[in-house]
Amino acid sequence: MKWQHVQDNWPAFFEAIVEKWPEADEAELDDIDGDQKAFIRYIAEITEQVPSEARDEIREWLIGEIPADVIMDPSHDNHSITNSAKYLSEGEDELDEDGRFGDDDEILGDGDINER
Repeated sequence: MKWQHVQDNWPAFFEAIVEKWPEADEAELDDIDGDQKAFIRYIAEITEQVPSEARDEIREWLIGEIPADVIMDPSHDNHSITNSAKYLSEGEDELDEDGRFGDDDEILGDGDINER
């Protein structure tokens, strides 16, 4: 992923950032507001690294895929679905409707239906 993805969806990345750097604080991240240089300085501070080491660590983190719950975009969703094909049995189509599995509509305890 590119920094632009992170910057454009900054609050949505908080969970992924805290997962990678548990010392990170969401209030501090909110103040950073997607500023890459400020984020590098912050990660260097909380991990007690020099900024160049923090920048390298952030670069490694950026190599990963954009978390699926970050971008609500049909083209991104379709890309993720297509990538999931490697986990399907031969002959299955990753774009097939999964309604036959019975989990599209879930009946809640109060009798309401939760449509996913």
